[in-house]
Amino acid sequence: MDTRIGIVGIVVEDLSCTEQVNAVLHEYARLIVGRMGLPHRERGVSVISIIVDGSNDEISALTGKLGRIAGASVKSMITKTSDKGGGSGAV
Repeated sequence: MDTRIGIVGIVVEDLSCTEQVNAVLHEYARLIVGRMGLPHRERGVSVISIIVDGSNDEISALTGKLGRIAGASVKSMITKTSDKGGGSGAV
């Protein structure tokens, strides 16, 4: 399966939707390589960044579900090339 590496950024503007965001992230945990979440108390928001590794369809499904949650904004950036399992792993 062709997979891509990507970054998903989530800004939770309405903290009451945090449970919904976490439920979607849990549902797609198999795609998540790393996650960092920070509260920005002065602005009353939380910012979550996620590194994902999956097919275009899987990543699109994740970001689509997150994007439908009222109170959260989502943006993603995905690599242009895919890895068919034969990558060297070098950075």
